Amino acid sequence: MGAGALGAGALAALAVPSAALLLADTIPGRLLDSDLDRPDAFQVPLPRPAVLKPVRSDASSDYYEITQQVAKLEILPGVTTEAWTYGGTFPGPTIVARSGRAVVVKHRNELPVPSVVHLHGGHTPADSDGYPADLLLPVGSTDAGQGMPDMADMPGMAPGAGRNAVGERTHTYPGRQRAATLWYHDHRMGFTGPGVWRGLAGFHLVHDDEEDALPLPRGERDLPLMIADRSFAADGSFHYPAADPTLARPGVESGYLNGVLGDVILVNGAPWPRHDVDRAHYRLRLLNASNTRPYRLELDPPPDGGDAFVQIGSDGGLLAAPVGHDAVEIAPAERFDVVVDFSRYAPGTRVRMLNRFGSDRTAEVMRFDVSARPVADDARVPDTLSALPALDPAAATVTRDFAFRRSRGDGWTINGDPYQPGRDVAAPALGATELWRFTSDLHHPVHVHLDQFQVLRRNGKDPGPYDAGWKDTVDLRPAEAVEVLVRFTDYPGTYMLHCHNLEHEDMAMMADFTVT
Repeated sequence: MGAGALGAGALAALAVPSAALLLADTIPGRLLDSDLDRPDAFQVPLPRPAVLKPVRSDASSDYYEITQQVAKLEILPGVTTEAWTYGGTFPGPTIVARSGRAVVVKHRNELPVPSVVHLHGGHTPADSDGYPADLLLPVGSTDAGQGMPDMADMPGMAPGAGRNAVGERTHTYPGRQRAATLWYHDHRMGFTGPGVWRGLAGFHLVHDDEEDALPLPRGERDLPLMIADRSFAADGSFHYPAADPTLARPGVESGYLNGVLGDVILVNGAPWPRHDVDRAHYRLRLLNASNTRPYRLELDPPPDGGDAFVQIGSDGGLLAAPVGHDAVEIAPAERFDVVVDFSRYAPGTRVRMLNRFGSDRTAEVMRFDVSARPVADDARVPDTLSALPALDPAAATVTRDFAFRRSRGDGWTINGDPYQPGRDVAAPALGATELWRFTSDLHHPVHVHLDQFQVLRRNGKDPGPYDAGWKDTVDLRPAEAVEVLVRFTDYPGTYMLHCHNLEHEDMAMMADFTVT
């Protein structure tokens, strides 16, 4: 099938009445109410996702196996929810990797639908990146074309891109990147929103010698926190406003074209949990795994003296130096590694993490209960974290513009075009540095695959307070312009840039670029 034919078919499948677009001035999306009573806050202990053990290791690589499967979980107390999972849990198991060692993950699909696995923030070869048309069909599938037309002979495809696998697929992540908080999630074309909403997400943490040499909190005081909003149907299932409840065609009900907001806040899969903390330093690896909802996180009460959160890292790892924040604004897919010193609180203090972008129950996230018992704590945040090289704007060989806009019709576009696999919007040369300018009509968190970037300017001025360090996702508010510098390294092939509002992404706000 030709690229033009696929593009027309994809647009037809995504068609929904444009008159029903409901757009907020700043916060995207529309609230989807649950059909059952929501539990009281701060009753459930914070879960910690289990660390996955390799099935074997050799001199250079660690090998893992994950089965994607349906599981019945107790997410709300006393309620059973059917979830799509990695390994039977939500979040999926955490992979802990070492910079310089390859991670090889074999995924087996026992779900009722095709899937695609993307390591978000991973610096990976194209055939392991999770291109949205590289479908992994369920075990036992007999139709090799299920879920997507065959695109094997389309122009612009990386080797293997657009080709389906049945039952199992192996992803190789060479580990040629610094320590960072990454995550993996479903990336199936047209269905990323419902896939992630139903549970297909997990942490992938990379460590290295540079970070290990710092006196940062570790062990039980290093907490990955996956923050996500969800809604629940009366029978306990995940409530999602799919245009087609069978998920045979993509899209959401017309009122949710600008995104879906849940009315239950989950942290590591638990509703409004609480966590007992020592009067000590804690590292919080904050991940916004919501489809659409941005958060402005604050601690209540705030510690005396301000700077409740000391940011040490962003999407791509350590900052050059710590940055203090009274609040952290985090868009979908962004990560902020922060240190909180709970010794600044009196014993017995109950510290809520609030969401100032929320209202009613979504204005609370979780609670930390500060212990009265004396403890040892030798962790601290040094004044210098990393020798972080700055990309030089003068080295940029090309400047490219990418306009993220609502279409005049039914979906979302980049540079006026809905997504069409095989059509490149850029062809950067391997080793080149380019300046990419993103502009927005509404709220769009923009994600670039393959390489992290550095924010150069926001609205013609200096970067914002949350733009420091290496990023792979940058938050564009309505009518903003953000310029980033990106250097393309190591791997040629076809990759993606797209909006990480998952409903926007599913409704065609994606584009291919091919590194040559």
